[in-house]
Amino acid sequence: MSDSEVGDRVGTEQGIDPSGLADDDLLRELGSLHRTRLATLRHGPDAALANHLRRTAELETEYLARHPGREVDPHRLTQDF
Repeated sequence: MSDSEVGDRVGTEQGIDPSGLADDDLLRELGSLHRTRLATLRHGPDAALANHLRRTAELETEYLARHPGREVDPHRLTQDF
């Protein structure tokens, strides 16, 4: 595969639409993104960071839409925002 073909593939791979993921798959994808966050921020090229940010926003938005009344740990609440 030529370099341009690789670039084309990378540019078009946007991931599965989050609305099409089962809950378990959505959580797995979110966990994967959160595990790789720091490495992508520190060492990834700009395009990888932009993709990471976009994908995280898509998946987190989908999670919040599915779980608007998600459990909130009252011990994590603070007045110091």
